[in-house]
Amino acid sequence: MTDIIKAIKAINPNAEVSVNAEDFEQITWHNGTTPIPKADIEAKMNEMANEPEQSQYAQQRRNAYPEIGDQLDMLWHTMDKDMELQNKFYDFYQTIKKVKVAYPKK
Repeated sequence: MTDIIKAIKAINPNAEVSVNAEDFEQITWHNGTTPIPKADIEAKMNEMANEPEQSQYAQQRRNAYPEIGDQLDMLWHTMDKDMELQNKFYDFYQTIKKVKVAYPKK
């Protein structure tokens, strides 16, 4: 399947189309398929070309970040040391503090 057809199918999975020589000027739409503008196909091709890179980057970040509970704990300890942050994020800080006071570490 050509890149142009892959992009077309990503836009319209039901499209019936053929492409000669991977040339935008040689797209033939079949069985009443509504033609998709060249600019839309090109945009989808660019998006699809970047997906592996974005997926790899996203996966690497997900694997590198601490667990969400650890991230929240870091935020808590940062706020707990800073009166300005406690005031700025008062509701969040007080909600977490109530739990920590009710169930202290032993």
